[in-house]
Amino acid sequence: MSSTPQVIAETEKLGGGGRVATVTVDNESKLNVVNTPLLNQFIGALETLAEDPDLRVLVIRGAGERAWIGGADIAEMVDLTPETARTFITLLHEACRAIEDVPVPVIARISGYCLGGGLELAAACDLRVAAEGSRFGMPEVRVGLPSVIEAALLPRLVGWGKAMEMIYTAETLDGPQALACGLIGRLVAPEALDAAVAEWVDAIAEAGPRAIRLQKELVRQWARLPVDQAIEAGIEPLGRAFETDEPARLMRAFLDRKRKD
Repeated sequence: MSSTPQVIAETEKLGGGGRVATVTVDNESKLNVVNTPLLNQFIGALETLAEDPDLRVLVIRGAGERAWIGGADIAEMVDLTPETARTFITLLHEACRAIEDVPVPVIARISGYCLGGGLELAAACDLRVAAEGSRFGMPEVRVGLPSVIEAALLPRLVGWGKAMEMIYTAETLDGPQALACGLIGRLVAPEALDAAVAEWVDAIAEAGPRAIRLQKELVRQWARLPVDQAIEAGIEPLGRAFETDEPARLMRAFLDRKRKD
């Protein structure tokens, strides 16, 4: 990877049609920590990819294997004022929101450290797979800061009790602990990490592309609505699914396979 910190976006055609994109945060010598320039690049890359009608899935990774994103750059934050601190944390929030706004599933491919702002970015992803040896934590209170913005997503992932333990004690979780509490969906050997990502990518690519986009839209509503409203919110997307031939075509194919069995 480059010695100059940067965000790299690449796309690749999928066998069944459409594209998978990979966005790499490349600040490897500093554990891929993010600063203002990198966050701006990251947001720009995701906003561009979000406009691609053929995008089926997005993978986010860090350069190298020592860190996914090791957090926000303390070297920049140490000189913040109350006003510039609000500006910086708003930018990090916008980076998390850019992940959520991508209209297809976003997979966090995690290897190594995933801390602070990095864990907030991971929490904003739809799916998280990690290599054994990865470490997860919210260490902000140790440097005089509260855990904020997308740290608010942690209780829905790990439960209120574990979330409070993480943010108050700055506890670092290893891979098995992160898996056990639901912070990540899969934990694999380092050499199997890319294959695990590919399994998810292939499974998503096999689904109806419009159904996946409708599902992502609905998932975002689920996260923000009371449960009774979230249930009702699903009626409209199901109707919208039938505005194209995708459901009929895929269901007929399913029935044809059943008949052959």
